[in-house]
Amino acid sequence: MNYSVGQVAGFAGVTVRTLHHYDDINLLVPSERSHAGHRRYSDADLDRLQQILFYRELGFPLEEVAALLDDPDADPRAHLRRQHDLLTARIEKLRKMAAAVEHAMEARTMGLNLTPEEKFEVFGGKDPEQYAEEVEERWGDTDEYADSQRRTASYTKEDWKRIQAEAADWGERYGALMSADEPPTGEAAMTLAEEHRQHIRTWFYECTYDIHRCLGEMYVSDERFKAFYDALRPGLAEHLRDAIAANAARHTS
Repeated sequence: MNYSVGQVAGFAGVTVRTLHHYDDINLLVPSERSHAGHRRYSDADLDRLQQILFYRELGFPLEEVAALLDDPDADPRAHLRRQHDLLTARIEKLRKMAAAVEHAMEARTMGLNLTPEEKFEVFGGKDPEQYAEEVEERWGDTDEYADSQRRTASYTKEDWKRIQAEAADWGERYGALMSADEPPTGEAAMTLAEEHRQHIRTWFYECTYDIHRCLGEMYVSDERFKAFYDALRPGLAEHLRDAIAANAARHTS
């Protein structure tokens, strides 16, 4: 069997001009010519064209493609092995690219599904997204961040009101616990520390004891968190950190 340049162009999804160019640079020279001088391609030519297009798809320059295909030491099995390796690497690269795009799509949903009026109603004068970019930069590649984004993107005004109410009630009870001089290693403090962890697990992400312990340290080391908790009651940030550590220890020891 042999085929015209138009037929081959149709088979391969390339232009006739491309095939002419490949012929001109001796990359794909048709095995035969008709009596009128027209190009005629054999099955072996089609196999070579398939190899050319494969390497071109992977970004190889034509000169390098020619060198690969004309290597006298290479056999068809070597080409297949090389193509398999290249395809495997390409698939992995595309998988990573797809993951990056997926993450970008999730990041685009970042933020609260509330109108400006609803945000003000729920959070008052505080901007709940004030540190959104910093949060994404620090934890954007974690499963916990992705989980939190998926959950909060669908929360309604009523959901956020409930979250705020639960947090305020917890804060009042923790302040009362400190007023009663309960130690952070005591049962009452550890119970409220566990409630704090469960609040995060319920509304935002899976907060393990290790993660919770890290959060406790951050509540003291980051002046913004420390100011938030100490505003509930002076010294609360450090007391909570110690209660979180004690609670984690009793559950993981």
